[in-house]
Amino acid sequence: MKSTHRTIPGCPPALGPYSLAVQTASPLLFVSGMTPWDPATGKIERGSITDQTRLVLENIRRVVEGSGAKLENTVSCRVYLSKMDKDTFGEMNAVYAEYFGGDHPPARATVGAALPGEFDVEIECVVAV
Repeated sequence: MKSTHRTIPGCPPALGPYSLAVQTASPLLFVSGMTPWDPATGKIERGSITDQTRLVLENIRRVVEGSGAKLENTVSCRVYLSKMDKDTFGEMNAVYAEYFGGDHPPARATVGAALPGEFDVEIECVVAV
């Protein structure tokens, strides 16, 4: 299967051996897990889970749009949280709903995970192109 590896100007760089996104010959874009890395400062956002989630979703938006796709065509997301308590989940979910809470939200799994880099949220997604 032929694929195109994406690096997108103005987006956070891949911080390891992975692509920001991979678009296959099929009409799907696979976006790697985005973290609350601020491309303007080059640093990880250490603020509230609300602030971190918003930055993650803006990073995803940049990658998706930079790849020629639309965020509203997201078909699946995986959310990883360092804490799965009610408050953390609720705050993340409220911001997530701002981006994906329309009539046709994507499928989603939310998982508690030990995340590297001292951040609290990471989100990956698959988008129809």
